[in-house]
This record gives sequence, structure tokens and C-alpha cells, in this order.
Amino acid sequence: MNLPATFAAPRVNGARLWDSLMTLARIGATRKGGVCRLALTDLDRQARELVMQWARELGCGVRIDAIGNIFMRRAGRRDDLPPVMAGSHIDTQPTGGKFDGNYGVLAAIEVLRTLTEQGIQTDAPLEVAIWTNEEGSRFVPVMMGSGVFARAFTLEHALAQQDRDGISVAQALAAIGHAGAQAVGGRAVAAYFEAHIEQGPVLEAADTVIGLVQGALGQRWYDITLTGMEAHAGPTPMGLRQDALLAAAGLVREVNRIALEHAPHARGTVGCLDTYPNSRNVIPGSVRMTADLRAADDATLDAMAVALHAACASVRQSGAVQVDVKEVVYFPPQRFDAALIGHIAEGVRALGLSAMDVVSGAGHDAVYLARVAPAAMIFVPCKDGISHNEIEDARPDHLEAGCNVLLHAMLRAAGGIPGGGLQERAA
Repeated sequence: MNLPATFAAPRVNGARLWDSLMTLARIGATRKGGVCRLALTDLDRQARELVMQWARELGCGVRIDAIGNIFMRRAGRRDDLPPVMAGSHIDTQPTGGKFDGNYGVLAAIEVLRTLTEQGIQTDAPLEVAIWTNEEGSRFVPVMMGSGVFARAFTLEHALAQQDRDGISVAQALAAIGHAGAQAVGGRAVAAYFEAHIEQGPVLEAADTVIGLVQGALGQRWYDITLTGMEAHAGPTPMGLRQDALLAAAGLVREVNRIALEHAPHARGTVGCLDTYPNSRNVIPGSVRMTADLRAADDATLDAMAVALHAACASVRQSGAVQVDVKEVVYFPPQRFDAALIGHIAEGVRALGLSAMDVVSGAGHDAVYLARVAPAAMIFVPCKDGISHNEIEDARPDHLEAGCNVLLHAMLRAAGGIPGGGLQERAA
């Protein structure tokens, strides 16, 4: 629906949103002020049921699909229309924070609370989604529920995955009573919005409240094994060594250089480095390491991959160390929907907020949803850019502002009455 730029949406209750976040954070609370609520544990069940209770109190219907995704639906005047959906996840890292994922779900709940409180009905139905196992800290792959919904992998594959104790996703869903009967995906979604803390320092550094997320970086992950020869650290001259760790150190520098050469949106990280035999006085004979390359477009990501392989080939040519490289993950770069970004930008202007274009360096459920529906994200700052950490924090006024933008965008996407306006107050 095209709406006048001067359209003014109602405002959410920021204090209520904050209270909901703090209430949810008590389930799995840690001593350092964070949250440990792994996917499909009993704590996850408690959190899921609390949010579903809040949705039912608003008159929403609640459905759970076969991978445990939850959809809380507020009827529209034309309930046959595809829903306008918003959401995220409520599972956390083992040392997670109160806001990652949780904010997106509870901001969407606050939108429904505000509309119900104001007696506002939309043409299209609205849905709040909770996606299963987004974090991937208990089960792999990450973003599991949204991935199955978007047909990135099959339901059967996801259900068969096991945690470290050998418990499968299917068993865990059954144990918490969240193995739903609804088919996963295969239905139209008019629009999907996800509000999220940035999980990085860009917005805070720019003193900007809203990030207009243009898309998500593509990712290529590699496992690299370097094989030399372990030897005594004393008798072996420097020029005669086959030092796998020395070669690995060169590759670490190369990963960093490759990312810097493709600034500003490229990323390069070596997050794991395992050395054998890991003894003080033995020259390392082998090293296993990872490389994580990210970029905003495939051309750049491909160029970075070529550069990494060239660096590995250079190590091989030295003759001292062998190198094996395997790509283990590929996520293509994902652009978000221009029209939905426009709805978000209209809300920013109407609310008089500061905003800037950003890209998401992390994966989110919205990245998978964008494969099957128009999708967009709203970022708000988090303190010092810290996330996946118990000290993760965000300002209440920023969270409220992002929720107001979400409200505005969802209303614009949800359609209105013939002949003008977006909304109609229920009789």
C-alpha cells in the first residue's frame, strides 16, 4: 500500500518492552547478568511458553511446525492474505546476552500489544515468529528453523542432527512438547521484518540510532591443515625446520591482509588454531586452523577465496610444509528487499530518528527468509558492539526507537482500508 509520508503511527510502550525483555531474561539467567538458554532445552521450553502465553493473551492463534518454529498470528480484516511477519529467536549462546534474538521477538510482541491497545486492525494478518536453534550452539546447522522453512536443507536432515550427548533434534523437540504438526514452510509470506541489536560497534561509533540494513555479508569458511615435521627445538637449525606453525602464522597474516584489501565490507578471521604436538620444546609438526571470509557481494568474496588459495599454494611451493584446504560453509551474500527497506526508512523519517545504511556481518534468520519472501532488518546499537557475551547491553530508548520503526514498517506493509489511511480502529 502506498501511504502518505506524513502518516503517523501510534507509539509503542518502551517501558513495557523493557520489562518483557527483563522478564524473559530471568529464564536461564547467569551470574554475570547474561542468559544461557540453549535450543530445545527445558529452559527454552519455559521461554517459548511464556511468549506464547503473552501472544494468547492478545487473542493470537499459536501454531508450531515440525521443526519447532512458533507462529503467533493476529487476524487481519482479510485473513486470506499472506501474513506480514516479524520475529527472531530466543535461544542463546552458552554465555549469551539478554537482547540477541530476544529483542526481535519481543519487539514484534510489543507491536501487537500496541495495536491491540489502540484498537487498530490491519488488512493482512500479522505473525510473530520464533525460529528454532538460530544460534547453533547446541545443534548444527545454525539458523536451523528458518533454514528448513526456506528449504535451505531438509526437515529430515535437521531432525537427525545430534548434540554432544547424542540427543537428536527430533528427540529434543519431543521432550519439550514442541514437535508441531504444521508443515514447515511452503506458504506465502507477504513481508518479513527482523529487529535486532547490531552486534557490532558501527552505529554506536557513529552516534546513530537506526541501522538500515541493506543486506548480509556472504560467507566462506575453510578448514586448513598444514603438515610439516615435528623435531627437537634445540638440535634442529632454523634453516632446516619444517615448522607448520610458522607457515600457519603466515596464513593468519594473509587472511587479515586479504580482508583489508577489500575494505570496507570485507572480513577475514582465523578463529581456531590447533597445534600438534603442542609441546614447549618441539617444533610443531602439524596445525589445523580455520579461515572465515566474508564480503557484501559474490565477486569480492570469490576474489578473496582466490587470494586465500594462492597464499596456501605459496606455502606448498616452499617445500617445507604441505597444505590442505577444504571449504566447509558457503552462504551467498543476501540483499534485502528495497521496498521493505523503504518502509523502514519512512518510519525513521516520521519518527525523526538518525539512521545510516549498514550491512550485517552476522547470519540471521532474515537471511534465509529473504530466499522465499521479501525481508528486511532493523538494527539498533549495542554497548561497545559486544554480543554473544553475558555483558551484552543496549539502551532502553534505542530499543524503543527500533520497535517504533518496526511498528511503522509493519503497518505500512500490512495494508489498509480502501480510500485512504493505513489503519482502521476496531469498532
